[in-house]
Amino acid sequence: MSYAPFDWIDDEARRRTDAGLVRTLRPRASRTDLLDLASNDYLGLTRHPEVTSAAAEAAREWGAGATGSRLVTGTTTLHARLERELAEFCGFEAALVFSSGYAANLAALTALTGHDALIVSDAGNHASIVDGCRLSRAATAVVPHADPEAVRKALLAHTGRAVAVTDSVFSVDGDAAPLALLADVCEDAGAALLVDDAHGLGVLGDGGRGALAAAGLAGGPGIVATLTLSKSLGSQGGAVLGPAGVIAHLVNSARTFIFDTGLAPAAVGAASCALTLLRREPERAGRARAVAAELHGRLTAAGLTAVRPDAAVVSVRAPSAESAVRWAAECRAAGLAVGCFRPPSVPDGVSRLRLTARADLTAAQIEFAVATIVGSAPRGSVEAADAAAGSPAAAQ
Repeated sequence: MSYAPFDWIDDEARRRTDAGLVRTLRPRASRTDLLDLASNDYLGLTRHPEVTSAAAEAAREWGAGATGSRLVTGTTTLHARLERELAEFCGFEAALVFSSGYAANLAALTALTGHDALIVSDAGNHASIVDGCRLSRAATAVVPHADPEAVRKALLAHTGRAVAVTDSVFSVDGDAAPLALLADVCEDAGAALLVDDAHGLGVLGDGGRGALAAAGLAGGPGIVATLTLSKSLGSQGGAVLGPAGVIAHLVNSARTFIFDTGLAPAAVGAASCALTLLRREPERAGRARAVAAELHGRLTAAGLTAVRPDAAVVSVRAPSAESAVRWAAECRAAGLAVGCFRPPSVPDGVSRLRLTARADLTAAQIEFAVATIVGSAPRGSVEAADAAAGSPAAAQ
């Protein structure tokens, strides 16, 4: 009898191929002629000479890696400085840096809940939040997208510790959560509000201080934020921000902090420099939002259905998963890189192109991007997208 314990993987691969949902890795060169509207480099800082120089200097000073977990050898004075800077900039008492935004969400959700707690999670939340809910051992109520009253009902049905969790800006369609209403609901119910501000930091709020600052909620006693350093700050890593007691609790109980190697010094140095640049050039935040609004306006004027952006993500609906893949490929062939989101990565099952509105895009680059997307749009994209626009995510 043959021993083949992974035959089931071949069956899964065939099913993905038949459904047109195979994911492939596409290594990129360090330099390319493609105009990049696919990354999350919202402020155009990833290749900023000051940021890359800061990364190199940190590596020369501290080494290529952190050498261990944060509680052993992985915490440097660079980490401590960045945590102070993030907390001050975003308006919180304290911050804790992690190796990724994913790890930050897992830490916050698992350390602040437990088997006797309730998590109320928006149906459109990022996969890292979904996985954090699963690992937390807490009861989880998934509520309709951007629905504070559904959150209220779920919280009031529970007695004991509770946390409501939401993205500040949802990564698929770029719509913003109703944070002020959610904060009121949580306060009334005695629950904490955890907000993943990955797509808000650097784009929303005064000078890019984030969605919670924009809503007047930063630093509240029941508010905790998570964020990434890999989007607006052009680096790598994540952080949790909140009351000092919450951060001290994470140091002592968050497994993705205690047992993970600390963030590499180069990434810490780059993020700190990017934050300094954002403080020096706060207009970058408004420029990113303005570019998003222009892309949305011009694409919808051309007959495509794009969700109105609340930050720097512009989502353009496609008739099907197959047409979205072809559309993205034709854009790439013409010199434009765009994101292509399709099931199972999208919560509503609607495929789309996802565009990043970067603060450093020129008028000529915007013109080229619009012409390329419109010129390569698949037949039926307007009609199919209009039919899809009745989905909950599209209504935001």
